[in-house]
Amino acid sequence: MPAGTSADDPTGVIVAAWRADSARLVGALTRMTRDVELAEDLAQDALVAALEQWPTTGVPQNPAAWLMTTAKRRGIDHFRRADSLRRKVAELERARGGEEGEMPDLDGQVDYIEDDVLRLIFLSCHPLLSAESRAALTLRLVGGLTTAEIARGFLTTEPTMGQRISRAKRTLSEAHPEFELPTGTERTRRLDDVMAVIYLIFNEGYSATAGEDWMRPELAREAMRLARMLATLAPDEPEVLGLQALLEIQGSRMAARLDEDGAPVLLEAQDRARWDQPLIRRGIAALQRAELLAAHGTPVGKYFLQASIAAQHARAERAEDTDWRRIAALYDVLAHAAPGPVVEVNRAVAHGRAFGPDAGLAVLEALGAGELGDSPLVPSVRGDLLERAGQHRQAGEAFTEAAARTRNESERAVLHRRAELNLGRAPKPR
Repeated sequence: MPAGTSADDPTGVIVAAWRADSARLVGALTRMTRDVELAEDLAQDALVAALEQWPTTGVPQNPAAWLMTTAKRRGIDHFRRADSLRRKVAELERARGGEEGEMPDLDGQVDYIEDDVLRLIFLSCHPLLSAESRAALTLRLVGGLTTAEIARGFLTTEPTMGQRISRAKRTLSEAHPEFELPTGTERTRRLDDVMAVIYLIFNEGYSATAGEDWMRPELAREAMRLARMLATLAPDEPEVLGLQALLEIQGSRMAARLDEDGAPVLLEAQDRARWDQPLIRRGIAALQRAELLAAHGTPVGKYFLQASIAAQHARAERAEDTDWRRIAALYDVLAHAAPGPVVEVNRAVAHGRAFGPDAGLAVLEALGAGELGDSPLVPSVRGDLLERAGQHRQAGEAFTEAAARTRNESERAVLHRRAELNLGRAPKPR
């Protein structure tokens, strides 16, 4: 039975079992049926059956096995009704071992089942799908989130998100992609896609792009869970471990990113006693495993480097203890390994802290105009560097520009306050 649940609360057990095992269930069914849309339908049928039966019959000793057995039976019934697919019936019968009663304990098949989960993650992030569809489908199939939960996370309506997920599943079903782990360069490329989707989900949870909330913690936590799952399934990939480390260390700060009134708190002003130490320890441990692999010649990349940067903040007991020169050096390496405008903006912050605001402004000014479009990132960082340089009027103007660009209400409030503070400090024109 899932931890933290009671047999006296069948609905709670069902929800917990679904969240814990839906990826393994859908993954195994996809392997059997070779149809991700049908697989999820069968899994959902099993979930509905549990909601109908468990409150009356009681919670089974192994809820996950019950769901799997029920879904397989529904699958067999489906294929029996389709005479042209009798071969599939035989395959499902063999998978069930010909037993009408109990399914073998899932623990005895963990390696095989976990391979199914990894296949499902790669399938959810198939190149045929857009980045937004990959993220939504990953949360649905691998994360076990409902359509309503995903829609809330990405600030859209449930019908719109439902259509997006349905189109993604239909695209995969019509394309009949191989439900096998890619190999060689294709595996590397697809693994990059998987990590990019998990990182996208985390970032949207950690710093929401729009809406009233500064963060959406449930999305960030789900991304951390997916990263841990991926690291368990691919333990010899330092970039996967780097992603896990990055998300856990960053995620450790979430409780400190809001004050008692719910207002955002920037990194240097956060109460570090509120950082989640178990998450930090787990993240550092993942980073150390990645470092061991790197020491033996396994290549590392942007997630490993970003995790190394995050670890510098985590190891500093006070903001003033932060080794900004080390962070600036790591950003210099990151700029060569994974060049891009966001890296350059963050490199400007690091150089500004390490070598003074003028050094940071020099990095920022080298960034091509318009590379980040209407993002508030560049003017907000410029405002911060100008504020540190004592150029309060220019800083206030930069923060005002950033506030006009953001679509997040909490971020806009922070930027307006910083603009007003700096404009209030600026010398009055004569």
